[in-house]
Amino acid sequence: MTKPDKPVPVLTIDGPSGSGKGTISRAVADALGWHLLDSGAIYRAVGYAAGMAGIDLSDAQAVTRCAETTKIVFRDPRDGGETRVIVNGHDATDELRTETCGAAASAIAAIPAVRAALFDKQRSFRKAPGLVADGRDMGTVVFADAEHKIFLTASAEERARRRYKQLKEKGLTVTLSSLLREIEARDERDATRKVAPLKPAAGAVVIDSTAIPIDQVIARVLAVVRPG
Repeated sequence: MTKPDKPVPVLTIDGPSGSGKGTISRAVADALGWHLLDSGAIYRAVGYAAGMAGIDLSDAQAVTRCAETTKIVFRDPRDGGETRVIVNGHDATDELRTETCGAAASAIAAIPAVRAALFDKQRSFRKAPGLVADGRDMGTVVFADAEHKIFLTASAEERARRRYKQLKEKGLTVTLSSLLREIEARDERDATRKVAPLKPAAGAVVIDSTAIPIDQVIARVLAVVRPG
């Protein structure tokens, strides 16, 4: 009798905004030689597309149609730079990092029909030799069957400081106090939404990165996948 094919391994890394998921996920994916899914970028891309189309984010039907029709392409860098995100033919990589897009992503993520529309798109990233999936419900919903699960967190104050530094380096005008308020509001919104609320998946390894250097966080995550 032929044994069924072993499913492609998945490592999910969930957590709140600014916890370091993106940086850690990219480093771990590179170390493992696995594919990477930045699910947050997908939601931000839909939020961006909705904004460009003048869609009211409270209009669930219109936002869902936008999620179904928005074309999102992740373009690998040729010069060792960052992956570019192309939304409906436009390079929106820089715009997607703004707090405006982050807030839009959080708002539309609370719409069940939008999550359903993007579910298969996210699942399609599961390809050999493996996938590192970065998001908020990767381990609880999208890849609930994943063998390895991480929940990465940090204090709101530390996450605000990290975000402040990132945006200032890009020449953007922001204040630490406003970023902290936005992060706390998003945490509340993500944790209390009825659909796929932000929380550690069952069996997930919780890592608080508040006072831990990045290289140590990466080592801890890799140890979950490659124990010993």
